[in-house]
Amino acid sequence: MEFTKMQGLGNDYVYVNCLRETIKNPAEVSKFVSDRHFGIGSDGLIMICPSKVADFEMQMYNADGSRGEMCGNGIRCVAKYVYDYGLTDKTSISVETLGGIKYLDLTVEDGKVSLVKVDMGSPRLAPSQIPIVPENPEDTRIIDAPLEVEGKTYYMTGVSMGNPHTVVYVDDVKGLDLLKIGPSFENHKRFPERINTEFAHVLDRKTVEMRVWERGSGETLACGTGACAVAVASILNGLTEDRVTVKLLGGDLLIEWDKEADKVYMTGPAKVVFDGEIDLTDIDV
Repeated sequence: MEFTKMQGLGNDYVYVNCLRETIKNPAEVSKFVSDRHFGIGSDGLIMICPSKVADFEMQMYNADGSRGEMCGNGIRCVAKYVYDYGLTDKTSISVETLGGIKYLDLTVEDGKVSLVKVDMGSPRLAPSQIPIVPENPEDTRIIDAPLEVEGKTYYMTGVSMGNPHTVVYVDDVKGLDLLKIGPSFENHKRFPERINTEFAHVLDRKTVEMRVWERGSGETLACGTGACAVAVASILNGLTEDRVTVKLLGGDLLIEWDKEADKVYMTGPAKVVFDGEIDLTDIDV
């Protein structure tokens, strides 16, 4: 199987051009290639496929083989791949995902994509759309709501950006033991489809720092949909302006929530790490 490893702010995936490759068992392939000791090493697998409703389709699988609805860093890399590798000459494209069709604008320098702005669509805030089980069935949003995890009460804000997120504000993101508490959030009974958890700290009205525990992958260096969720949550809680720089372990993303249009825009880089070929005969594909 030919592949390209790419990363957006250190959130790395193995990309396969499925306009010419066929992967019969992507869940197993994702687990195999994601292994950082015996495989290629990545946060998952992303397949670039033909689409009947958009320019391309992105099929995303996490490192544990579970299917993901959407990945903000991943979709920027899809845009770079299809342009840089000659699958399109357009600088505005549409990509079908399980989280809906996304629209992307590409910044090209010296014939290569350097920056991608993604129309991430509208944030979904209703508990049933995230989904999060509300303490009060009449709650229409989950904003600064208590959540008990391992005997400690946290306060969460729920947002879906095509995939489920809960944002928790802490005093110190660097000192968190995410390996210990991340799985407890991900698998909490309030989250029927598991959850991506962003631990955020507001630096000022225009800047927020965060770490993320991703459903199915663990801690990653960056999460694009998570950065969008953090920006939306920060605005909902009155902590920031509508245009926010979100600082992740892998770098910065610029997030803007246009409330009038009810759309979230994410701008950030995408990079190729290397191209290669891997033998899949040892796994059931």
